[in-house]
Amino acid sequence: MNGRVIYADFEYPIPLGGARILSAHVKLLAEAGVDAYRWSPTPGFRYAWFDDSGVPTLSGMEIDLTADDLLVVPEISVLPGHDPAPGARKVVFNQGHFLTFLTSGAVDRYPGFTPDPGIWTISRESVDILGRAHPYLPTPLLIPNPIDGELFRPAERRVASIAWMPRNRPAESLLLERLLRADPRCEGVELRPIRGLSHEQVAEVLADTSVFVALGSPEGEGFGLPVAEALASGCLVTGYPLGGGEELFEAPSAWRVPDLRTGLLADRALELVRRPEDGVRAEGRQWLLERYHRKTTTDALLEAVDAARTLPGGPARATHFLAWSEEYRPFFVSQVAAMEAAHRPS
Repeated sequence: MNGRVIYADFEYPIPLGGARILSAHVKLLAEAGVDAYRWSPTPGFRYAWFDDSGVPTLSGMEIDLTADDLLVVPEISVLPGHDPAPGARKVVFNQGHFLTFLTSGAVDRYPGFTPDPGIWTISRESVDILGRAHPYLPTPLLIPNPIDGELFRPAERRVASIAWMPRNRPAESLLLERLLRADPRCEGVELRPIRGLSHEQVAEVLADTSVFVALGSPEGEGFGLPVAEALASGCLVTGYPLGGGEELFEAPSAWRVPDLRTGLLADRALELVRRPEDGVRAEGRQWLLERYHRKTTTDALLEAVDAARTLPGGPARATHFLAWSEEYRPFFVSQVAAMEAAHRPS
């Protein structure tokens, strides 16, 4: 069986880690010889906030699938009564297990597709939670996220600085900034709230940042890409693991703080920013890159695709989930508004 692997895409105009990982999957599969595509309804669509050259694409609100094709859809696209391709072979790619039932509810059989899909996900925590939530579906498969250790790497010199991303917790971000600015220990420390930057620009900021503070999403994290990229950049990291991010805080250069203990978070960041160089930054980077890189992702993807090809499926007309975006938009209005506000340059 040598059908296509087709990922239905978000077309989101501002930085969203899930969209970037989806595109990375397609590119890695294509480089490994799989006939893989990112499916965007808008003809010629490309992302402006990261380099997606080399990602094969399909366009149109509807496409025809053969009996050998595999359709991959994100977890946020699942809505009751909307099977994107009835009868086709499908996988739900879940990058946020906390969001799994937001649009579908927790009572009926999830996701209501015919036939039942496979589940792919991105962290050990997600594998466990989704396996328990969907005992009637195939065991969820873990596909570790690839972290670009060439893009996210330490600069030759590091600035006494503390960085964080306000987008998911704008109110707590302002509180954190005020606590840091009011503390005498912060004298001479540059504060770097990261907003309105491209993927490549974020890498430039992290390269010489001393400490990265992981705020994350109030609902939880499926993994925590900013934490992984900060570790790869040689930052010391402190903050909230938030579920899927627990495994990243096993790194030697990461220190966890209980959720919503903003005062403790500021204290730990200020302690770390003055920490003498003792090699732990390099240890953290090495730890990260041994576990999350192109080869680990590619190997897991190829195994997952082989497993998915054993699922039942036939030819079908597929409809992109953006066709019913107005129906699921109300579930995400507050999150989208907060992200858009946080990405406006200050």
